Amino acid sequence: MTRTYSSDVAFTPAVKAMQEKLGSRAGYARMEEKGGWQTTVTPDLAGFLAQRDSFYLATASAKGQPYIQHRGGPAGFLRVIDEKTLGFADFGGNRQYISLGNLSENDRVQLFLIDYANRRRVKIWGRARVVEDDPFLLERLADPDYPGRPERAILLAVEAWDVNCPQHVTPRFTEEDLAPGIGRLKARILELEAEVARLKQASGSDQTAGGEVSP
Repeated sequence: MTRTYSSDVAFTPAVKAMQEKLGSRAGYARMEEKGGWQTTVTPDLAGFLAQRDSFYLATASAKGQPYIQHRGGPAGFLRVIDEKTLGFADFGGNRQYISLGNLSENDRVQLFLIDYANRRRVKIWGRARVVEDDPFLLERLADPDYPGRPERAILLAVEAWDVNCPQHVTPRFTEEDLAPGIGRLKARILELEAEVARLKQASGSDQTAGGEVSP
């Protein structure tokens, strides 16, 4: 009987054959034997999700046509329901409904989340379902202070997740990330401007006290 691993959600036979061809299969085989990818929401993952204000949602049609959509909201809008379930409020957008259409015939999804400041990437595989008429769930997932209008809820049953290496992730910072440093710089500028003004005033007073110098 062939043993299965959590990473099989991504490492199909074709992928494993390519890994074998290009020389990485042995390393990933060792990873699988040690337990493979995580399959539940750990405290570390929950903490990571709580800080994210966006992610990318990958779906595909029944024929396999892929589609990737950016999802944004307040930090932590992708919420942990339990150790096997994530959920988020689906806000109104451009009304193309490509993701929803794909989910109606193919529930397989992947989420891709990036912490640019700390150069960390997380991939989550699972199956999603759309919940249209559950006001209590929507209230749990929505943030009343966020201006977006939630139209429905989407729940994700987690199958596996993995952390990518930071290679090739260019650090980027949000206004919130930069605000403390900018605040300190502004305060320092005010201090220096006040010091310059004081020195100018002192210099002017010295010249007045000394009078004019005759040629």
